[in-house]
Amino acid sequence: MSLNYIRNFYEGCVKPPTVIGQFHTLFFGSVRMFFLGVLGFAVYGNEALHFSCDPDKREINLFCYNQFRPITPQVFWALQLVIVLVPGAIFHLYAACKSINQECILQKPIYTVIYILSVLLRISLEVIAFWLQIHLFGFQVKALYLCDAGSLGKKFTIIKCMVPEHFEKTIFLIAMYTFTVITVVLCVAEVFEIIFRRLCFLIRQ
Repeated sequence: MSLNYIRNFYEGCVKPPTVIGQFHTLFFGSVRMFFLGVLGFAVYGNEALHFSCDPDKREINLFCYNQFRPITPQVFWALQLVIVLVPGAIFHLYAACKSINQECILQKPIYTVIYILSVLLRISLEVIAFWLQIHLFGFQVKALYLCDAGSLGKKFTIIKCMVPEHFEKTIFLIAMYTFTVITVVLCVAEVFEIIFRRLCFLIRQ
């Protein structure tokens, strides 16, 4: 049902003027959101409940989990998807208000430039998100996390904590990196396609 809603939403908007752009819309709007919404919840949904430390006390578990996860991956990736959607959404809203169709985007230089700028901004946001993801989560989730609990005033300042389902989280993490790379590649290819089609249009004139 959610996929049908996404498809109907995009059908009501101005479609991207390129084949690659339309494929990117399908990939971004369906596969990536579905992967995050369904599998992301299955992998990360109960992480805080199963995160345990030694000694296994609630206040220590909460303190160390907040240190381990300054921001949960689901929240980070959801924010990434929303923020990256903003440039395209603004352009499509503008195009809908001005009754700009696919042909106008390719034929009128000002619309072509604006569209390319929205794609370049999308690429920049994806690259920034990629860098932040590396900084926050790295490339591997280890089974053991050493928590600095000195501020709690406990006898042992370094506490060992077990990270549940660390291997599944590593696989999911790599998958999200892969999705980001695919999205950036599609956006770069879309820029080249729209420039090529614009040149072909000028040559035919």
